[in-house]
Amino acid sequence: MNEDKCLCEPNEILIFPCSGGSNVGQIANEVAKNLTTQSYGKMYCLAGIGGHISGLIESTKAAKKIITIDGCPVHCAKKTLEHAGFKPDVHMLITELGVNKESGFEMSDRDIKNVMEKVKGELNV
Repeated sequence: MNEDKCLCEPNEILIFPCSGGSNVGQIANEVAKNLTTQSYGKMYCLAGIGGHISGLIESTKAAKKIITIDGCPVHCAKKTLEHAGFKPDVHMLITELGVNKESGFEMSDRDIKNVMEKVKGELNV
């Protein structure tokens, strides 16, 4: 099997969470998973974009809309995409939604729901 080949298919709306090592990073990841299972878009591989994996780059070029969900003001998801030449159509920053960044991975259902609703609002759904 060719290790450089990705089995991902392009989607109209791609969702890139930061998935960082804090509560807000994990909220971003959880929101992206939930939006994917609810068919609002497809969670996509930010690490593959950062690694310049050609299949992921091409699929991202074909996307109708690119969404980034960053946990904190470091903007890892947004910066990774910009470094690869992409400009996110929607950029959500969880700490701007009233969630404090903490070193643990504790998440509340309320915070996840709040972020999901904000992203859905940006998608006009």
